[in-house]
Amino acid sequence: MLRLRLIFAIALLLTSCTATHSLDAYYAEPDDDCHHEGILEQRVYKCSVDGPSERRLFVYLPADYYESTKHYPVLYLLHGARGNELSWINKGELLNNVDSLTRNGLMRECIIVLPNTNQYKNDTDFAKSRTKGAVESFFENDGIAEYSLVMDAVKMIESTYRVIPEKSSRAIAGLSIGALQTIHISATYPEMFDYIGLFSPMVHPFAQHSEHSSLYKGLKRKQQLQFESTPQLYWIMIGRSDIFYPRMKSYCRYLKRKEYKHECYVSSGGHQWYNWSMYCNMFMQRLWH
Repeated sequence: MLRLRLIFAIALLLTSCTATHSLDAYYAEPDDDCHHEGILEQRVYKCSVDGPSERRLFVYLPADYYESTKHYPVLYLLHGARGNELSWINKGELLNNVDSLTRNGLMRECIIVLPNTNQYKNDTDFAKSRTKGAVESFFENDGIAEYSLVMDAVKMIESTYRVIPEKSSRAIAGLSIGALQTIHISATYPEMFDYIGLFSPMVHPFAQHSEHSSLYKGLKRKQQLQFESTPQLYWIMIGRSDIFYPRMKSYCRYLKRKEYKHECYVSSGGHQWYNWSMYCNMFMQRLWH
């Protein structure tokens, strides 16, 4: 019954949030043409698993990155359905928010990585980082993009930039399906991330079979290990009107019953960018203090 209710809720979301995309927009530049204090770079990295042979991501560096010798912690920030590596920039006003928080001393300087974590079959399906429809996004999770994020993207970032390559200096967060991916990535690789942010998370995966679909299996067993070495921050944030709110209440009750250290923050509003941008701002202010 719960599964049927969730499918119905997703159907409502799909009918209320449609979008069209042109092939001309693939590998587009950020819509945000304002001057920013940090340095935005585009990177392409090779993938070691099935699917596209390479993926694109964006990296936002501190303003003085190339003048300093400092090493920085890293935040990996995942998009949701109908999104890609540009979503947080174009819809979430991320760059403006990071500039403001950093300028006012409310956020520690860090490197922010914006990957594409959609599931693609091959280079043709990838079509230079195309966004995917909500139906595809909800029902195609197979662990491959998530595996490539950890094994390929993180490796590329840590070999290219001056980062602190330690669990205590890595954070991961995402919205909606990106939050679902964050739950399972952080549980499957408990040695990787010490700060976990879940913004309006979709808790129940509709995972497809693949060589790496085990990422979406055995969550309770994995979390036993994950919370033995308690993450510095495991923060769940959701709006009271969000379609996933009932499932999230149940998830929070489970974490509390297991005595796993976590925080739950409930705001007004629903499954929307206004909330996700606010949640991200709040999360970034809690990192590495």
